[in-house]
Amino acid sequence: MPYQTAKPLLRLLLVACLATVLPAVTPDGRFIGAAWADDGDGDGDGGDGDGDGDDGDSDSDGDSSDGDGDSSDGDDDGRSDGGRAAPGIGGGEGFLNRLFRPAPQPQPQPIRPRPVAQTLPDRATNEIVVLNLSQEDLATLVVRGYTVVESAPISLTGSRVERLEVPSGTSLVDALAEIQALPSGQSADFNHYYRAGQGEPAACEGLHCAAFELVDWNPSAVPATLCGRPSARIGLIDTGINPDHEAFADGRLSMLPLGPGARETSGRQHGTAVAAILIGSRAGRAQGLLPDAELIAIDAFYRAGRDERSDVFRLVQAMDLLAAEDVAVINMSLAGPPNVLLERMVLALRDERILIVSAAGNDGPRADPVFPGGYTPVLTVTAVDGLGRAYRRAGRGPHIDLAAPGVDVWTAASIRGVRSKTGTSFATPFATAAAALLITAEPDLTVAEIKAALRARALDLGDAGPDETYGAGLVQFADLCTGRHDSQPVLSD
Repeated sequence: MPYQTAKPLLRLLLVACLATVLPAVTPDGRFIGAAWADDGDGDGDGGDGDGDGDDGDSDSDGDSSDGDGDSSDGDDDGRSDGGRAAPGIGGGEGFLNRLFRPAPQPQPQPIRPRPVAQTLPDRATNEIVVLNLSQEDLATLVVRGYTVVESAPISLTGSRVERLEVPSGTSLVDALAEIQALPSGQSADFNHYYRAGQGEPAACEGLHCAAFELVDWNPSAVPATLCGRPSARIGLIDTGINPDHEAFADGRLSMLPLGPGARETSGRQHGTAVAAILIGSRAGRAQGLLPDAELIAIDAFYRAGRDERSDVFRLVQAMDLLAAEDVAVINMSLAGPPNVLLERMVLALRDERILIVSAAGNDGPRADPVFPGGYTPVLTVTAVDGLGRAYRRAGRGPHIDLAAPGVDVWTAASIRGVRSKTGTSFATPFATAAAALLITAEPDLTVAEIKAALRARALDLGDAGPDETYGAGLVQFADLCTGRHDSQPVLSD
């Protein structure tokens, strides 16, 4: 066919081909584009829509939600249309507009200020605390301008503890040196602060998870005999406790007042959770390790703004009060600096065969030891997860004695219901409960013998033998009651 004859046919064929791929133009200038099939899932990408409530705080405890201030889980690109592009001419962008539009320019991201870590004070700024100060030396200090803020008897040592305010213009270091230079001032130190730390929560797949299995213990299956109803009294120094929580229904919980004071009362989240791990009711969702044990608790904490803390003046009093109640073991899920008065009380309790069980702290594996856990007579506990792996923020060192479940431990919330908790604070009561069982079976053991016996029964973790991460290993319960020494739990995969 001659080219001149074929040319009109080629043009017609080209137009027909273009019509199949290009959008048509209506008389009013709109493009009519071809429709492409959607994926048909109909989800709209607007959220999971499963209605299971897993995006909020479903623990029924009356607490607020996660508190991050977000009001939605929308896109972070500022769009309100679920991520679709903005419409073009007549409600549709069209092929030619998409073909010839300019390349999108990157939008500058807003610069968010980096959060500044809050450094909490480790001691009172103008106070010295002294134990066993003579009346003559006290009178000397009053003449020099010191003020007695508080004074309390300490029966365990047959003395008093004084909280002194330093005179204006005298530095705290100079004041301490001045008091320690007195004939009876050697037991003086700063009024250090101690805090009940808890770590970052992580997801938990079930209620009690594998915590009780890890320590080879099932309270519901233990009859109310020697192990089911231990005679060893347990002391607890912590924050406030909600005694009306269903976890303590029919429980043997007593709360001792520390004494009058003008300080703002502490919260009840931490103390309630720790107490429930120890003696939570068998019938409730926050089941405890020793639901029939007797627990005597003291709130030694107070609030100072957003800081919830105790101090050595209050800790010394609390330890003395519990000693007078004939407790066998004291749970202290708290941490702070070393202190002369605190050390003296630890040694005095050791001499009375009262074991202190304390937390390794959540300042990280490279942090210095925290106290009272750093003192030799104390049974110091670190935290592991459901697979027996070390909690990433737990303290480490040669002072670590045992490991216990402390990641996603399911326990009582502050008001009602249950929730998971993470931190070495919540591993500590596992070792406290084990010690109470051992002391019930062998009440004549010394503090050193109790520690050695629990360490000998532990399931070795990590490198062979004791180490600075897990101590002697994972605390074990079964043979404390049955006399078995061959029980080895299987860590879940």
